[in-house]
Amino acid sequence: MAYEASHGALLPAGFHDLLPPDAAHEALAVEAVVALLGRHGYERVKPPLVEFEDTLLSGFGAALAPETFRVLDPISQHMMAVRADMTLQIARIARSRLPRAPRPLRLCYAGQVLRVRGSQLRPERQFAQVGAELIGAPQAAGDAEVACLAVEALAALGIRGLSLDLTVPALVGAVLADTGLSEPAMTALRAALDRKDSEEVSALAGPGAGATLLALMAATGPAGEALKQARDMALSSDAAVMLARLDEVVARIAARQPDLVVTVDLVEHRGFEYHRGISFTLFGRGVRGELGRGGRYAAGSESFAAEGEGETEAAATGFTLYMDSVLRATPPPRRPHRLFVPFGAPDEAAAAARRDGWVTLAGLDPDVEPGAEAVRLGCDYVLLDGRPQPVPASGG
Repeated sequence: MAYEASHGALLPAGFHDLLPPDAAHEALAVEAVVALLGRHGYERVKPPLVEFEDTLLSGFGAALAPETFRVLDPISQHMMAVRADMTLQIARIARSRLPRAPRPLRLCYAGQVLRVRGSQLRPERQFAQVGAELIGAPQAAGDAEVACLAVEALAALGIRGLSLDLTVPALVGAVLADTGLSEPAMTALRAALDRKDSEEVSALAGPGAGATLLALMAATGPAGEALKQARDMALSSDAAVMLARLDEVVARIAARQPDLVVTVDLVEHRGFEYHRGISFTLFGRGVRGELGRGGRYAAGSESFAAEGEGETEAAATGFTLYMDSVLRATPPPRRPHRLFVPFGAPDEAAAAARRDGWVTLAGLDPDVEPGAEAVRLGCDYVLLDGRPQPVPASGG
């Protein structure tokens, strides 16, 4: 089907129309992932697109405040925020709407999100998210379940060449816990680590912590080799516990997904603003941008802690797939045969064809030649004498 460039319908940067067959492709992929999550016991929830700003951006949601659109509610006169990430809403639902549901709580979701700005790898500012959250499961087995489930979901869509990159966003903070660095210095150090700038890392962190951070930077790559290097490092007790947890999770993932490429970057932090424990990014060979992200965070809040919610109940991990990137990596579905049904053809014959899986297009003009009209409408078959017949190459 051919489409013309829009004239007089300019859209803002980062927004676009999803046309046939891409819109149907996305819908099929979303429902396939949600169905797979359902078979693993993750029940679907549907939060609203907009919430009050104070609710959506409270707690760990504050990390996404710079990416969030705001709008004034004309009814309540309170500021509202358009979700930039659905994980925040699932955590709210778990603690406020499902506080008595048995833990671990398994929830999944699908919907559109809106962000203030895109990135170099993902210029889109509106895109679909599909994901799952495992809430009230502090065990390493929970980390492995979620990571493997994300991989399984992508593989089920036909994506090959997947890789899983693991990190621990809180590890750098544990290494720097006793250095007394100011907040601006920590921000600058994080930026230097993101750039893998060894000289600046050494200068900002000082000789002791700097040497440890450089060693962590070097322990990057295939998980087995990277963790082998990390085991030989002299680390604080907190950092050592984090690495031991990562070691266990890697082993569990390898047992469930033995052919999966698993890598480790022990100083990665970008994109994990509210994550605290083991986190991950999913990539596909030859695909621009990440396919999804996930990891561990605290789903509780100060108010719920006051009501007695414990650390176990608030422990959460989950993943989000970015469907714009996923569709670029997914083989397009096979186009169904399109059957032209001439004006006046029996309704039952067309209905029987649809039951057999045909896509039917009903003719509305009794004066057109069926073969030519089928070609014009992109149909490869025409209903003649109650049966689908191939359209002649000439259309006649």
